[in-house]
Amino acid sequence: MKNRPTIPLELQQLRETHRTELEALCAHYRQFIIDEVLQHGGHFSANLGTIELTVALHYVLNTPEDQLVWDVGHQAYLHKVLTGRKADFGTIRKKDGLSGFPRQSESEFDVFGTGHSSTSISAVLGLAEADKLRSIQRQHIAVIGDGSLTGGMAWEALNNAAHSHTNILIVINDNQMGIDPNAGALNQYLNDLKDVPNFFTDMGFTYYHTSDGHDIDVLVSQLKNLTTVSGPKIWHVKTVKGKGYKQAENEQTKWHSVKYVKIDDVETPSPGDKFQDVFGHTLLELARSNKNIVGITPAMPSGCSMKILMDALPEQCFDVGIAEQHAITFSAGLATNGMIPFCNIYSTFFQRGLDQFIHDVCLQNLPVIFCLDRAGVVGEDGATHHGVFDISLAQAIPNCIIMAPANNAELRQMMYTAVDCKQPVIIRYPKGSGGNQPWNVPFKALNIGESVVTKTGKDCCIIALGTLLDEAMQAAEILLENDVSVQVINARFVKPLDTKSIDNILDNFDCVVTVEDGAKTGGFGSAIVSYAHEKGYNGKVHVLGYPDEFIDHASREELLHMYGLDADGIASKITSLNLP
Repeated sequence: MKNRPTIPLELQQLRETHRTELEALCAHYRQFIIDEVLQHGGHFSANLGTIELTVALHYVLNTPEDQLVWDVGHQAYLHKVLTGRKADFGTIRKKDGLSGFPRQSESEFDVFGTGHSSTSISAVLGLAEADKLRSIQRQHIAVIGDGSLTGGMAWEALNNAAHSHTNILIVINDNQMGIDPNAGALNQYLNDLKDVPNFFTDMGFTYYHTSDGHDIDVLVSQLKNLTTVSGPKIWHVKTVKGKGYKQAENEQTKWHSVKYVKIDDVETPSPGDKFQDVFGHTLLELARSNKNIVGITPAMPSGCSMKILMDALPEQCFDVGIAEQHAITFSAGLATNGMIPFCNIYSTFFQRGLDQFIHDVCLQNLPVIFCLDRAGVVGEDGATHHGVFDISLAQAIPNCIIMAPANNAELRQMMYTAVDCKQPVIIRYPKGSGGNQPWNVPFKALNIGESVVTKTGKDCCIIALGTLLDEAMQAAEILLENDVSVQVINARFVKPLDTKSIDNILDNFDCVVTVEDGAKTGGFGSAIVSYAHEKGYNGKVHVLGYPDEFIDHASREELLHMYGLDADGIASKITSLNLP
């Protein structure tokens, strides 16, 4: 074991607090979280639901020697406050500030990073088994939300943990919510569960139930007892998401996360319709015209706007819970029997289903349409949520078409085009605005693999992918002021490449710059470089994208600027080439 850690003042004061004063202390911390998150933004209602549980855990346990893992980590804000980060809390999710999730490099109290869901039980079981091998005695606790518990990995870990000879404690924070209300049989089972024997005890766990997860005295009593019980244990704690802030209790999905001051509930105007809403409305239109079209979401109906379809045509929409692997193979099964599934998964979560994407969809060449939301950098959620790897992971897989719309209208036409592709399709697009231009235009199929010239020029050619087309066009205007004439191409397709267009570019330009909102390694630009090499191109292809590193949290605008992917950065790169 490491040397005994220094206990932060906030945690020392908590542990010195008389038990009868804990309720008042919880009220104080709840108000602190409300004030801070409303002012600075962040995950709101999930953290209000874990105030008492967090206080109880740190009051009873000897953290960080006792090892505590949160799942998903967006419910751990008070954990951060209590463990030495209160003074910096206003920087959460901001550039160079605190992460919105537990992060090993940020604090020794953050035992394991948990930006994705369903990982805590596996991690805590590994921690416990490692300590057993080293003859180290301490507590090992996983706090997992009932939404995270639907993930297949959690059940793999439960199967392993139930027959382990460890004393791990799995705390199920049961508020019947993910971002949206939880779906599926497990949700109903947990809602009714409070007695033994039950499924968990049949597996081999000792089971405890707390019906009011906001009664701090009860929580402390039960937790003290649980730390003395041998063997793997389940502690099922019922909580209320948004507890203590009436608007959040009544509208839990809306208040899951806030980005601005919501005290007066006045939203900042959006610069154009969001890609997400265009996706939702277009999917509903397509589904109404074709009963074989169905939507699949792994617990993100509101975030991806599939709720538009869910509300209008519930029989053509499936929320499978936080279960990306299942969502993909379930979609493959639907496609096998004649359906046309639109499987909407955030890019960063698509990575979890890569095996299913390869073996169950692409190998069998099934017509599943993947709409990868939140592709590219997403801003404040940071490294765990940036969708920068999807191109690199997917473009090596045979049978797959990969598209990237530059704006809302292109997203609409790509969705329409994908319906008749009769093979796997990926459409990737970022979070937020897809531009101000009209998007609700008549459907028109795109020619697969065809790019578009959006500006002509003679000195250099920019091949831009997706929404970075706008930055490339602005860069071309900046360069024109310095007498540099740039041609700009809207690539639209990562795979197949528009080789006819690329051949023309290679014949006419000694300088080519590719621009993408994704990783450079194995990305779109690398495919252009490889093709140019095969063709014996004597010029230079310069690839602009993200380097071989994990991207930290900051606003999307700040990140594009930092990595030279905004208009100024692109123009600066081309200027540095000293074109003749």
